Amino acid sequence: MRMAERIQQAPHAVAVERALAILEALDESRRGLTLSELSRKLAIPKSTTHVLLQTLERLQYAERDEGGRRYRIGLRTRILGHGMARGFTLADVALAPMQRLAEELRLTSHLAVLDGLQGVYVQKVEPPGLIRFGTHIGKRMDLHCTAVGKVLIAFACPETQQRFLAKGAFLRHTPRTIATADAMRQEIARVRRLGYGVDNEEEEGEVRCFAVPVFYPGLRAPAALSVTGTTGQLPMSRGSEVLAHLRRAAREVEEAAPASLGRSENA
Repeated sequence: MRMAERIQQAPHAVAVERALAILEALDESRRGLTLSELSRKLAIPKSTTHVLLQTLERLQYAERDEGGRRYRIGLRTRILGHGMARGFTLADVALAPMQRLAEELRLTSHLAVLDGLQGVYVQKVEPPGLIRFGTHIGKRMDLHCTAVGKVLIAFACPETQQRFLAKGAFLRHTPRTIATADAMRQEIARVRRLGYGVDNEEEEGEVRCFAVPVFYPGLRAPAALSVTGTTGQLPMSRGSEVLAHLRRAAREVEEAAPASLGRSENA
């Protein structure tokens, strides 16, 4: 390609990179982000951010809340994430055990896999009820402050753990969030020793989660199966009961794995 052509295409590449960065930032935020917050977070001029958001909103890859100030992931982005997740045989195999789990415990169940240094939900089941959590299939999450994230990094290979801990510091979502590499290193050791992870109001106040690993063929690292509820629904005193149900569901998923499954999942 000639130099003039490369120069001409460069602005388009930058626009694509910025649009994708906006979508990733929105996907990581539970509350959504304002135009100003996105501009500051991504170091993109406010006017440019506004133009990109208008385009993403028009194409339904982003949407605004009822107040019109905060942007969130839009319908078409969710559909893309859901389509990606449906390619996982694991998500299909896990659905029935997760449905039983959610019904028995009356808690929301999630299944996640490791993707780089983040986790991604590949299945979700909600029980009947009024309480809904702002998660969806295809949504990415931090590893240091979620129960599934802790399990994913605790059972990842040493090289992945080293890259993760090399960050040195982690975003503090609540006063309970683990925010240092030293504390996270201790948490990883605890999760591996006990065989489960807990999010005790570490990503969001008044929300608690328990998670266990799922050892499934075709994955470079175990998946993580969890249940989520409010602190009222899921007091720590329920821990033993919840973990027994989680481990049983994880075994059901593992035993249902197709014998011929290749390494296409999370490869």
